[in-house]
Amino acid sequence: MTRVERMINISMGNFARKAGVVIGAALVACAAGAQAPPPAPEKPADTKAPEAAGGLAPLAWLEGCWRGTVNLREFREQWMPLRGNLLLGVSQTVMAGKTEGYEYLRLESRADGIHYVVTQSGKDELAYRLTEQRIDRTLERNDEIFGFVNPAVAFPQKIVYRRGSEGWLYAAVEGKVNGADRQVTYPMRRIDCESGEFIRK
Repeated sequence: MTRVERMINISMGNFARKAGVVIGAALVACAAGAQAPPPAPEKPADTKAPEAAGGLAPLAWLEGCWRGTVNLREFREQWMPLRGNLLLGVSQTVMAGKTEGYEYLRLESRADGIHYVVTQSGKDELAYRLTEQRIDRTLERNDEIFGFVNPAVAFPQKIVYRRGSEGWLYAAVEGKVNGADRQVTYPMRRIDCESGEFIRK
């Protein structure tokens, strides 16, 4: 074998060893990748609203629309779902096709309890604290009653929401007018927010 042939053989051997190392390393990496579990798919973000806060949960049934009529005045309330430890609502009173008044409403938790907060059209915000929560079972009833009080206000000094059966809601305001006791009750029925049809529930 000539000197040139020996040099070619040595070079080819070195190349084969180096190539074998590179190929072997690549095969080990492939095998490791094949054995490793595939990455877990990302979980979709939870778009569901958080569960109702304990303090306001008993009032979550207000969600939706309510309508009633007293002395030719039609009044409505609409409440959004309980979210972020807050219930938001709005009310409107209409007579002969004209708006007589409206209010922005909210139910919220504070350090001293649950508060019913109302902002009447053109007036300052008033807050009433929940002081009464009970079930009225007289005369075979099963009504839930929630009473909110603000002793600094003459009228209404107390606002009471009574959840009756068959989709009825009775909102009452109580207090003193010119030194005399006065109470006004607004009976409402649950309605479909779009059609305005009564819902029995």
